[in-house]
Amino acid sequence: MTYKLGLTGSIGMGKSTTAQIFAENGCDVWDADAAVHRLYAVGGNAVAPIGAAFPEAIENGMVSRETLKSIIGKDPTALPRIEAIVHPLVAVDRAEFIKSTQSDIVVFDIPLLFETGGNKAMDGVVCVSISPQLQEKRVLERGTMTKEQFEMIKAKQIPFIEKVAQADFVVVTDTMDHTRAQVGEILQTIRGQIENA
Repeated sequence: MTYKLGLTGSIGMGKSTTAQIFAENGCDVWDADAAVHRLYAVGGNAVAPIGAAFPEAIENGMVSRETLKSIIGKDPTALPRIEAIVHPLVAVDRAEFIKSTQSDIVVFDIPLLFETGGNKAMDGVVCVSISPQLQEKRVLERGTMTKEQFEMIKAKQIPFIEKVAQADFVVVTDTMDHTRAQVGEILQTIRGQIENA
């Protein structure tokens, strides 16, 4: 049996770091953002359908995320149309990954897990958590977005308190050692469940 573990959390809460720790502990990790990058790259399966819907979004044979962002900003109908193209392709990528995995626990790193209803396909869900103050500090320290952009992204996500309430496991990512210890405990719990299933 392969245990499907969803990993989610709001922006800047330490999800990527936590995914890395699961990988170090022998879990195969599927990353939704990386899947989208593959689909948007030269030769990716999203290039032709997005090009048909938004020709201006294709640059050098690949989908320009920056151009898509500006299209979405100007046209309220654009995002649902893009999602209708991309979400089924992401699902195919995920299904192919599941077929190829050998791990007892497979981690699905999906930022919008609850927002898209993806949690229903999981055997369990981990949500990363940190104080809102530290979350904002981490995001702004990256230097990749303004406070306004951060607030806009946060507004599109379910409040993290609700995500924590719906999750089976919560990892507080205040320090690396604490994060590692919590991941270890979660894996011990799940592997115990698998053995007794």
